[in-house]
Amino acid sequence: MGHHSEAFIGIDTAKLRNAVAIAEAGRKGEERYLGEIDTSEAATRKLVAGLAARYRKLTFCYEAWPTGYGLQRLFRVLRI
Repeated sequence: MGHHSEAFIGIDTAKLRNAVAIAEAGRKGEERYLGEIDTSEAATRKLVAGLAARYRKLTFCYEAWPTGYGLQRLFRVLRI
């Protein structure tokens, strides 16, 4: 699958599962709910790898509550 230019990913963090939505860049960019993923590092890495294969630039937005801090640390390791 080809690369698109950019996507914005919103994550609603929770203790057991994170809800994920995506909006492609541009005025006609598609917006959609991707579903929920486990809060595990493996599930987050899989999500990021799948999105990175489709988009050249990813921008993540998530809650900065206790459940979001671990996510932020993982994104720092992944250099996102």
